[in-house]
Amino acid sequence: MKGKGIVKPLVSILIPAYNAELWIAETLRSALAQTWERKQIIVVNDGSTDGTIESVRQFEAAGVQLVTQENQGAAAARNKAFSVCTGDYIQWLDADDLLAPNKIARQMEVLEQCGNRTLASASWGRFLYRYNRAQFVPNALWADLSPTEWLIRKMGQDLFMQTGCWLVSREITEKAGPWDTRLLGDDDGEYFCRVLLAANEIRFVPEAKVFYRASGSSSLSYIGHSDKKMVAQWTSMELHIDYIRSLEDSERVNKACVNYLQNWLVFFYPSRPDLVRLAEEKARSLGGELRTPRLSWKYSWIEKLFGWKLAKRAQVLMPRIRWSLQTSWDRTMFRVERQSFADTAAGA
Repeated sequence: MKGKGIVKPLVSILIPAYNAELWIAETLRSALAQTWERKQIIVVNDGSTDGTIESVRQFEAAGVQLVTQENQGAAAARNKAFSVCTGDYIQWLDADDLLAPNKIARQMEVLEQCGNRTLASASWGRFLYRYNRAQFVPNALWADLSPTEWLIRKMGQDLFMQTGCWLVSREITEKAGPWDTRLLGDDDGEYFCRVLLAANEIRFVPEAKVFYRASGSSSLSYIGHSDKKMVAQWTSMELHIDYIRSLEDSERVNKACVNYLQNWLVFFYPSRPDLVRLAEEKARSLGGELRTPRLSWKYSWIEKLFGWKLAKRAQVLMPRIRWSLQTSWDRTMFRVERQSFADTAAGA
């Protein structure tokens, strides 16, 4: 008599959604299309005021679970999603990003050969409207690494891994603890530092792919317009430094931390001299010194004519203006192509 087959692990795909009506259907289709059969898809609607709920309900018959709450922010929505999920592995997914159909399956092929304290990461590429135009640009994090080496590269070289790239065991997720709802920015960076602290190793799976729908210029650029976000960012930075130094107290770690402080200093300078002073003091305690931030050479003429503050503002706004123009053009082409496809299908 044949024995019962081994039950494959359940993967929970957890999606926080706020006013995501425009993209959530495409995101859910990518989640449902995962070739890893044992999956659970949970969307937490975080007080949306658009048609997000109606869009998600179209997928309930396919097994998508919808949870609603008052608006509390993405971190709180993620915590809610985890509290109701039952998966052995966790796939975090933003409401406008996409997973390649075999993303989870490729990572599970690796993780099933490892212990529960192994993390899997993936390739990721940016796109606007058409995912097939995503640009995949490898960096030093695209490798098998120890948690310490991963954080050294991230902080020392100003790199990051997109949220959807990770596939995390429940054991690591529970050990890492909840998302920090205090952090208005970089909550994902701080959270995955704790995930890394709870892991033994990171396995990079290049065949697994995530399509990251970039929403505008770098989120770093937005920090300078909110005192609350700047304070939250500084809190996240202090935690980053504490986390990595808890893994290794060495000269190379201290150097990476000083580089990390230097890279972020421009977003506090000169509007928050208190945070600049704290960053300088932190750098000195690590055996380093911070330099006065420099703006891109493209804006040096503005600095000479109108001063540093206006030049910095121009450096922040111009990428957004260019991005808006590019977005408008790409949106138009996307709609034209979609209408052309619909007309062809109707004619057929």
